[in-house]
Amino acid sequence: MQQTDGKTSQANADLHVIRTFLPYLWPRGETELKLRVVIALLFLVGSKVANVYVPILYKHAVDALGEVSTTAALVAVPAGLIIAYGLVRVLSSAFGELRDAVFAKVAQRAIRNAALGVFTHLHALSMRFHLDRQMGGLSRAIERGVKGIEFLLSFMLFNILPTLLEIFMVSGILWVMYDIWFALITFVTIVIYIAFTLIVTEWRMKFRREMNSRDDEANTKAIDSLINYETVKYFNNETHEARRYDNALQGYEVAAVKSQESLSKLNIGQGAIIAVGLVLNMLLAARGVTNGTMTIGDFVLVNAYLLQLYMPLNFLGFVYRQIKQSLIDMEKMFSLLDVGKEVADSDGARDLDCRDAAIRFENVHFSYNPDRHILKGVSFEVPAGKTVAVVGPSGAGKSTLTRLMFRFYDVSSGKITIDGQDIRDVTQSSLRHSIGIVPQDTVLFNDSIAYNIAYGRPGADMDAIDDVARLASIDGFIASLPDGYKTKVGERGLKLSGGEKQRVSIARMLLKRPKIMIFDEATSALDTRTEKDIQQALRDVSRGHTTLIIAHRLSTVIDADEIIVLRDGQVAERGRHHDLLDQNGLYAEMWAQQQEIRQAEEILAHAGEIPAG
Repeated sequence: MQQTDGKTSQANADLHVIRTFLPYLWPRGETELKLRVVIALLFLVGSKVANVYVPILYKHAVDALGEVSTTAALVAVPAGLIIAYGLVRVLSSAFGELRDAVFAKVAQRAIRNAALGVFTHLHALSMRFHLDRQMGGLSRAIERGVKGIEFLLSFMLFNILPTLLEIFMVSGILWVMYDIWFALITFVTIVIYIAFTLIVTEWRMKFRREMNSRDDEANTKAIDSLINYETVKYFNNETHEARRYDNALQGYEVAAVKSQESLSKLNIGQGAIIAVGLVLNMLLAARGVTNGTMTIGDFVLVNAYLLQLYMPLNFLGFVYRQIKQSLIDMEKMFSLLDVGKEVADSDGARDLDCRDAAIRFENVHFSYNPDRHILKGVSFEVPAGKTVAVVGPSGAGKSTLTRLMFRFYDVSSGKITIDGQDIRDVTQSSLRHSIGIVPQDTVLFNDSIAYNIAYGRPGADMDAIDDVARLASIDGFIASLPDGYKTKVGERGLKLSGGEKQRVSIARMLLKRPKIMIFDEATSALDTRTEKDIQQALRDVSRGHTTLIIAHRLSTVIDADEIIVLRDGQVAERGRHHDLLDQNGLYAEMWAQQQEIRQAEEILAHAGEIPAG
């Protein structure tokens, strides 16, 4: 019963995949593509009709050759049939090629739209999904899903359906021209063949699924290890990483061997079924010739039909297995579309009207999961055009504020407003358009410095890029590079130092020209001199902008209009720098500790033991 339920479940999953994919094949409003589908199907039918008629011409040519007695007759009768035979074969091939040419645009557009749909949906999912994902397995699922679509279109539409059409046409012709037994043997053989293929293929699919699972595991471990190349080297763990990778490969090896063994069993069975059907029909045809009810041409016709039919039918086993695999791959890819959006625009959401850009946190509570409360009733305001800093110990919830501002997550209770508008009631696009951020962990694209800066405003000209690079104090560094702005930064920006990456990030944010600026540890990776230069630049560019600073270094926030001190997800203190020092509380304690560390670093730097900063 459990096995039957499993088969029913997989059949339902396959139907769901096909229903999900059909709109891509018959897209709304695309009259040209729909017309191409119809024309391609007409060419398909024309190709099969011509293909079925070829053996009939061949039969007539053989019979005509048996009846001729002179050279003149040979030229007059069989030559015409032979030429017609050749022309029909050309037509069959030409119709097939025209079908592929007409349908190519439909197939490629479907592949493109399906892949784009999944890609767009992934970007619309919440940060929680992306924090939990495994990038290697996810990328492989999309890659295999796209290949599955291509195979399904190429073979299901233009191999299985035409083959089934040809089976019924040939069975009908054999019944009408000769005897029902020819048609019956052909049809029963095909039914047994298909039933055997279905049963055995379903059985062996578990090995293929195991191969995919192990392949995903190996790919994920390989990518994760290579991305964290430096960490592997730091801890001298190359052997450990190789062992983890090999364990996954070993699982793939075992599954692959079982898959190949089961494939050999399937092929042997298919060959035996086809051979039995072929022999039975040939025996009937031979008896007809000896009885005088059939000619040599009829014998050749039956043989030609069976060979012509069984050749693609033999290939049908492989195609069916691949289609089943394609459906599984597509199911995994399309299942990503079923992942719900944790954060979505509300019905009737309007664009944010960000004029003054005043921010207000009102009794905000938030937790990543029920047993981990991060913010516990946080309330504060960032007035229009003012700068407010949020400081506190690690784990106090400082960076969570920026994630809530961008609506990577929604608050558990309370609300965040901009100019009095609850950010849950406006579109995410307009909200993020109004906010610029320099994050604590700067990640760059594996492209040029110019591309990474221009990412803040795609299409910006080089003069604008150069201006913000100068404001971020990175123009001199770029000028010193042989390739200048064309210099590649490497995977995740690994070719640049931490300070250089952060300055590119600052330039990128400045190019966006947001009304609200957020600096999340924006100078944490910079040396003392560069930090001071950038702090002055940030003060200049943020003047008149609503600015929220998330900081660990208190020296970076002494000029803020107000400083909010968080502790355990609650506002512990608030005020200006000197006021907080006078309170002699948590802020004053943090300030004293950082000053001691700073003085010790300066003493060591002057002593020449470590470089300044």
